[in-house]
Amino acid sequence: MLFKNKFILFLAISLGSVIGMVRGEEAKQKWVFRIRSRVDTKKLIAEKRQLAKKGGVLLDDIEMASFHNY
Repeated sequence: MLFKNKFILFLAISLGSVIGMVRGEEAKQKWVFRIRSRVDTKKLIAEKRQLAKKGGVLLDDIEMASFHNY
């Protein structure tokens, strides 16, 4: 799973460089940000699902940021 996340990030940055050459640096930054946001959102959803399966208390985003170190 960790390898898959690193590979997706590497792929996004690599493709972002190609987009940057063609469409400009701003387009590259927007595209990479969009891809990274999707990956982070999926990761957060998976963590919440895993916590719920273990019988833990589901926390909202503010509580997760306050009480958990990443």
